[in-house]
Amino acid sequence: MALQPLSALVTQLSVQPIIFVGGKGGVGKTTTAAALASYYARQQKKTLIISTDPAHSLGDVLNVRLSNEKTAITPYLDAIELNPDVIVDAHFAQVERTIKGYANPDMMPKIREHLRLSKSAPGAQEAAMLESMCQHLVAAAGAGYDHIIFDTAPTGHTLRLLVLPEMMGAWTDGLLAQQRRQAKLRSVATHLDTSSRANNKNDVPNPFAKQKSDRWEQAVTVLEKRKALFRQAGMLLHDREQTAIVLVMTADVLPLAETKRAIEQLEETNLTPAAIVVNQLITPIQADEFWQQRADRQQQLVDDIEEQFKNYPVYPIYLQQTDVRGTEALSVLLI
Repeated sequence: MALQPLSALVTQLSVQPIIFVGGKGGVGKTTTAAALASYYARQQKKTLIISTDPAHSLGDVLNVRLSNEKTAITPYLDAIELNPDVIVDAHFAQVERTIKGYANPDMMPKIREHLRLSKSAPGAQEAAMLESMCQHLVAAAGAGYDHIIFDTAPTGHTLRLLVLPEMMGAWTDGLLAQQRRQAKLRSVATHLDTSSRANNKNDVPNPFAKQKSDRWEQAVTVLEKRKALFRQAGMLLHDREQTAIVLVMTADVLPLAETKRAIEQLEETNLTPAAIVVNQLITPIQADEFWQQRADRQQQLVDDIEEQFKNYPVYPIYLQQTDVRGTEALSVLLI
């Protein structure tokens, strides 16, 4: 499929309220995501852009200071720059509150120490970021936004974020199944306790009997909410009428190889991309010999890109003379 006019990209994506922008590090994901958000906001479409990239470059591109809380950029554009450290702390604070509801108070000092160490465990930050991303996705989907655009971390992180809702949902199912087995055991223990009280004059309590206030129900409630959250987020991600995945790349060998692998992995999970953006292209005709050679080499790679990804629309963004920063400059980049 030949390169299509860039204006067709915003038309194609205009019918899908949720847009994920991903790709290899340094190819222009944040600029592309911010340009889409700025364009739709300029069209008076209520838009929210959320960065899940720890690099924190969204604020730099928009030329504003962002935080973990929603910031109004224009009357039609809001932005959030998710802070992994803040999210991890909040995530583990919630875990501690849940455990505190049913754990022996004497165990809490050791539990707190274990949770503190767990913050640095592999996958802890991703799990916390995933839950926060799902919360923002589900909340924003019901908040009346015309477009919700995610500026994601480099490809590998993006792919894990996109497939984790199903994995986390399955893991939560396992925990709930374990809770149900324990509930059955407590039911048996209660029956035994009733029988023993009827036959035990000394009235020795059964140590396995169910307490008057079943504090385990608090944990079950939290798990059920998380399960529902992941299921709802997963449904939104797999709904092609709702969600579009846009991969950004440059006309270079390494981004081409990484984009090809990313598409293969996405196709395996039924999350096929909606479009591919080739960024930083050089105008084909150059006066300088060096730049003409670069342009010729890029054109060879563009031909390869069109052949490799012939099943997907491919859009070009040409190299700009200056840095593109601020909503005004970003909004006209895609025109």
